[in-house]
Amino acid sequence: MSSIFKKFANDDEQPSSFEFSSENKKRAYQIIKQYPKNYKESCIMPFLTLAQNQSGGWIPKKAMEYISSFLNVSEMRVLELATFYSMYNLSPIGKFHIEVCTTTPCMLRGAEKILEKCEKNLNLKNGNISDSKQFSISEVECLGACVNAPVAKIGSHYYEDLSEEIMTDLLERLKSGKKIEKGSQINRRGSEPTNKSS
Repeated sequence: MSSIFKKFANDDEQPSSFEFSSENKKRAYQIIKQYPKNYKESCIMPFLTLAQNQSGGWIPKKAMEYISSFLNVSEMRVLELATFYSMYNLSPIGKFHIEVCTTTPCMLRGAEKILEKCEKNLNLKNGNISDSKQFSISEVECLGACVNAPVAKIGSHYYEDLSEEIMTDLLERLKSGKKIEKGSQINRRGSEPTNKSS
């Protein structure tokens, strides 16, 4: 799963500073209160998520330095977590960041074909961003919606029960600026069986 999003953005793309917004600072202090005082490292992942959301879907180096200083933990510990988990991006992503789960349940239900469909439809290889900065694609580990496999995440929303045809339709709608419905694409409620017997 090679991806430019797991490599640091070039220096010319990196901001010169980072600080949580006032809203995120309040949230950060709320997060800290959820953990015992001796376990500040437990706050790193929620802080990385705050920083990524504030930065448009990626985590600049300065954000990691800021988190390290804010929590008084080593920069290496922040870096270890940011580089280990596929949900964190270290370089800018497209406006529509498409993450296709290819872990076993999704793979068994056709995720590889869905990933190929995304690459072909967008003329874009997995792990890259389009020249227009509109689209980026990543193959990711489990998104945690296995029962409705195959699954993709676009931005912060899940699209479940996908097929090649459904994925093509979603991509065409995104390209033309039309709204797409999140959740099950076959109108399944929760994890109910697809073939219900009366």
